[in-house]
Amino acid sequence: MTEIDIRRADDRFTTKLDWLDSAHSFSFGPHHDPTNTHHGLLMVNNDDVVRPGTGFGTHAHRDMEIVTWVLSGELEHRDSEGNHGVITPGLAQRMSAGSGIRHSEHNASSTTDVHFLQMWVPPDTAGIEPGYEHLDVSAELRSGGLIPIASGERHEGAITIHQRDAVLWGGRLAAGATVDVPADRHVHVFVARGSGTLRPGTLLDTGDAARLTDPDGIDFTAGSDGAEVSIWTTA
Repeated sequence: MTEIDIRRADDRFTTKLDWLDSAHSFSFGPHHDPTNTHHGLLMVNNDDVVRPGTGFGTHAHRDMEIVTWVLSGELEHRDSEGNHGVITPGLAQRMSAGSGIRHSEHNASSTTDVHFLQMWVPPDTAGIEPGYEHLDVSAELRSGGLIPIASGERHEGAITIHQRDAVLWGGRLAAGATVDVPADRHVHVFVARGSGTLRPGTLLDTGDAARLTDPDGIDFTAGSDGAEVSIWTTA
């Protein structure tokens, strides 16, 4: 039987600094609730806005698959493996922390905020060699449906994550467009922008999420202004 747990945008943990507005769907950093640490394999779903010319200084990660998806603006990435890139809307990025990596993330613009999602799942194998990948999926997004953005199941056209039991699906949906929500043991539906209705009749606005367990026959219909959604399917 499908279980649906709705989490509203205003109920998220928040971090507000002079250079950062961040909303955390799960426990993160100093924000800790032992009953809200993950949904399936998804451990972090941060919704970040970083001011022009600022960002996260160099810091370390280990044994985590980190996927970054820019909604607007430009995010510059540098890491200790020599990788460098500027991520813009339509570019998917994955960093495998593996045995250890250090990286920084800065707003590449001196005039405009950058707004992005950062999402973490654990790898299925610890201590792998650190790695980085980015891929332009803009053309696929224009199809209007859901596409695989990051996949441990080797979906064609998606960046690869080292977690065989997780896939990130994304879509930029026109007003009134309906998509079937992919099924798995745990499914996390997040409305990054816009709004829509999750059948059987739950309205989701910007920043809202639905945590589904064993979903069956669920779909999502974008509202009058369309919607940009990210959907994680995991074990």
